[in-house]
Amino acid sequence: MAAEVRVLGLFPDDGKAARAIRDLASAGFTFRRAHSPIPSARLREAVGGRKSPVGWFTLAGGLFGFGFGFALAIFTAVQWNLIVSGKPVVALIPFFVVGFECTILFSVIGNVVGLLVCTRLPDFRGLETYDPRCSADRFGVLASCPAGREGELLEFFRKKGAEVRLWP
Repeated sequence: MAAEVRVLGLFPDDGKAARAIRDLASAGFTFRRAHSPIPSARLREAVGGRKSPVGWFTLAGGLFGFGFGFALAIFTAVQWNLIVSGKPVVALIPFFVVGFECTILFSVIGNVVGLLVCTRLPDFRGLETYDPRCSADRFGVLASCPAGREGELLEFFRKKGAEVRLWP
């Protein structure tokens, strides 16, 4: 198997980066990853990204939290079994407050867990090919090609309006 050379193209805007990503395959190069300083719908569309499922984690956490809070309030009321002025031990209306608070707590926990799971964080892969300018004002597109064709890939990125950085 021939050695692979990786080249990072640094673009000033996401439109140029998205066009380069779409044109990489037709030019015979392999797209590896994209780096962006801000969320970009253009880049997500160009790499074939889909809508994030993190919201489902949040919903599941909220539903679990409401049930847990409600069950916790009922459990503690039944354990104490204090009858005050003939009122029922399990009074549903006040328990909604505990259910609501637990809904918020577990929704946040579900959201954080969903974020970590869906983004596969922490992710230390690719740090060796990361340029710090991708955290400031540049959009990075990492591509690879077989050794010997790096000149073509460098020229491809330059024609698309990018600064280039080469990794062996």
